[in-house]
Amino acid sequence: MPPQDGPGRLGPGLLGRSRGWLRGVPSLLLLLILCSVQLGAAFLGQCRIERSSPQDTTVFKRHVAKACTDQEREAEAITAEELLSVLKASQAVDLAGVVVKGDVLLDRLPLVSRSTAGVETVPGLLQEQDLRMISGALSIRDSVVQGVLAVNPKEGVLVLKGPVSMSGTRFDRSVDFSRAVFLGPVDFSEAVILHEGFFIRAVFSQGARFEKTAFGVHTRFHRAVFKEAVTFLRAGFNGLAEFLEVTFEKDASFSRTYFKMGTGFSGSRFGGTLDFSEALFEREAFFTSTVFEGDAYFRRTTFRADASFADAEFKGIDDFSKAFFNSEPRFTQTRFSGAHRSPGGLQDPRFLYAIAIALLVFALLFVLALRKR
Repeated sequence: MPPQDGPGRLGPGLLGRSRGWLRGVPSLLLLLILCSVQLGAAFLGQCRIERSSPQDTTVFKRHVAKACTDQEREAEAITAEELLSVLKASQAVDLAGVVVKGDVLLDRLPLVSRSTAGVETVPGLLQEQDLRMISGALSIRDSVVQGVLAVNPKEGVLVLKGPVSMSGTRFDRSVDFSRAVFLGPVDFSEAVILHEGFFIRAVFSQGARFEKTAFGVHTRFHRAVFKEAVTFLRAGFNGLAEFLEVTFEKDASFSRTYFKMGTGFSGSRFGGTLDFSEALFEREAFFTSTVFEGDAYFRRTTFRADASFADAEFKGIDDFSKAFFNSEPRFTQTRFSGAHRSPGGLQDPRFLYAIAIALLVFALLFVLALRKR
């Protein structure tokens, strides 16, 4: 007699249906997981745009996600006129991943008085009559600036009161911050300047970073002033690099920096520690009449062309250990008042003297050995 269904007992039909449902659970879970992953990937891959609220009159913000296509990025492009109108309204600028079209000529900003700008105590270029000002932060990160970005000064200066960040941005044309006074920190790390990069007579009141920055056909920091530490770590200068009569009041790092064309630091003053360790000079390097008030490190630096330190003055340690000079460096009338460490390797005079003495001793021993025979 077949068993009867009852309390605590599953009939064969119900049991079979339950087992079939249980076998489908893993497949259902797998399908849900796959759908979740696809939805997450689609969400992460979509072109997300972040904008500041129209009611926010303090900051102009536009962030374009890295997942956006070139066409989507072009659709969100910002014109030079739009950017200038924001700056004229004294709004902070917060851009990331955007395209800036047209020439941004900052001399079109209105003139202000020094008392209005609140910078009466800032020395140097602010003695000029004409004064323009960017009062808020200026941040254009990981973006593309297609036109010229320039102070374009005829007279006077541009004061940037807030922090300035151009990290990761590519400049298709010239960048000119000549006669600019940066009152906040400056960051050009990993930026790419394809043409000229001019910072003539610029004043950097706080720290400045140019780490891994790629400079283009011509770079000029002539008579610039760095009041705090500055770093050009692993930067690349693909054209002429002019640092003539530059004042570095604190530490300066050019470690592992690459100079492809002629480079000049003549007439400059380094007030803090200077580090050129493992830097590479492909062409001529001039440090004529340069003053090194702190320790100067040129360890493992490579000079593949002429290097001149004529009339320079080293007041601290001058460390040229293991530096390589393709031709004899010029130290004519160079003054050394600190600890002196000569170039290492085959250029080190002590090494050459040691070789000469060793050869002389070997020759004497060889002659004595021959006589004994």
